Amino acid sequence: MNQTEVIDLVREALMTALIVAGPVMLVGLAVGILVSLFQTMTQLNEMTLVFIPKILAIFVALLVFAPFMLQQLEGFMRMTADKIVSLP
Repeated sequence: MNQTEVIDLVREALMTALIVAGPVMLVGLAVGILVSLFQTMTQLNEMTLVFIPKILAIFVALLVFAPFMLQQLEGFMRMTADKIVSLP
């Protein structure tokens, strides 16, 4: 395995990590912004108010996006295993 193949493999691994984590992170970001807007509009400055809705939304997002995430990880693993098998 030469340097170019290793760089391609690392690039694919990073892209797969972003694709897998992206939907859940975006849901957490959206819920955080909505809760912050709610706190600003109601002038409710409770620090722990953000955590419960965000945790619940992330759990739901994990349940919804789990098949997609597993499919992406499986595709990356198959590609990596094929490259390992094809080594001389």
